[in-house]
Amino acid sequence: MKMIVGLGNIGSQYDETRHNCGFMVVDQMARDYHLGAFKHEKAPAVTVTGMINGHKVMLVKPTTFMNDSGRAVKPLMDYYDLDLEDLVIVNDDLDMPVGQVRLKAKGSAGGHNGLRSIIDHLGTQQFNRVKVGIDHPQQGTVVSHVLGKFTTTERATIDDSIEVAENALVDWIDGATFKELMNNYN
Repeated sequence: MKMIVGLGNIGSQYDETRHNCGFMVVDQMARDYHLGAFKHEKAPAVTVTGMINGHKVMLVKPTTFMNDSGRAVKPLMDYYDLDLEDLVIVNDDLDMPVGQVRLKAKGSAGGHNGLRSIIDHLGTQQFNRVKVGIDHPQQGTVVSHVLGKFTTTERATIDDSIEVAENALVDWIDGATFKELMNNYN
């Protein structure tokens, strides 16, 4: 089984905010592949499991807040006896322009507290990520920027990015290596 974890903050007040790009990607995948509704899991997360192109996939949205995402990921990895190569994290990235999608095979948290929590709980940086750019704020604080909603123009760009991220993830589900994906999508 493959596990794709979209990072975000749970609660309607955070829907469609920049920090919830990960949720937006897994939500779109669940709709496009008719996987059904997300349900509460054994860990602090909501999940939906189903088949994508004949492969079993679990989509995950932690119900912890962003900064504690590792508390949801580690127990699911353990319970389902998944290897790190069966995991992809989808997160927002302040250091990339709005809408840019970048795949990364491993690395530090890069200042992202959700990734830091996952690294701390898994005890390693050796997991794959799909990052969606949200850019730095032009004005105001980083917190107000990441918790703010996209402008109309940004939203159109993000919708395209969600499709690109989904395509990359489906290619991974279908057996492409992350190295191949990075060559094709980065």
